[in-house]
Amino acid sequence: MSKVSKPVVIPSGVEISRKDQEVSVKGSKGQLTLNLHSSIDMKQEDGKIHFKSVNTNNKSAEALTGTMRALVNNMMTGVTQGFEKKLTLIGVGYRAKAQGNKLDLSLGFSHPVVHQLPEGITVETPSQTEIVVRGIDKQKVGQVAADIRAYRPPEPYKGKGVRYTDEYVARKDAKKK
Repeated sequence: MSKVSKPVVIPSGVEISRKDQEVSVKGSKGQLTLNLHSSIDMKQEDGKIHFKSVNTNNKSAEALTGTMRALVNNMMTGVTQGFEKKLTLIGVGYRAKAQGNKLDLSLGFSHPVVHQLPEGITVETPSQTEIVVRGIDKQKVGQVAADIRAYRPPEPYKGKGVRYTDEYVARKDAKKK
């Protein structure tokens, strides 16, 4: 069975409402909304959500069916469990400190980097070299983590920089004589 035709099971404690093409998912951690594409039809029955394309001859509509299914599934996961990304700072003097809705980074520049966090995203620093980005919107969490990583991406010679905790950085040998 393909994922496109597989229904999304609604977990307990999650409310789903639909007004025209706008889907709203509400759970214990918050509420998210999504505008469905006009070529996608969504039906809710028996604690499951079924997605179907309106135009069955259009390949892009079939692809959008799977995309909309995945987005709604991620919204349900977000409002029940939430999402998180972990980053690690590697380098001498590299430090991070969370202060409210700002993240202060010391990344070897002549000035400190202050990253302003968007609404709905929280950041924790369990140690000076670890950053944990949390939120209910998977796209926002990933974008904030990518923005923080972009300040100093890991370099291949010494491995210094900001990297995801599970990221592998291929190391290169130094130039030989």
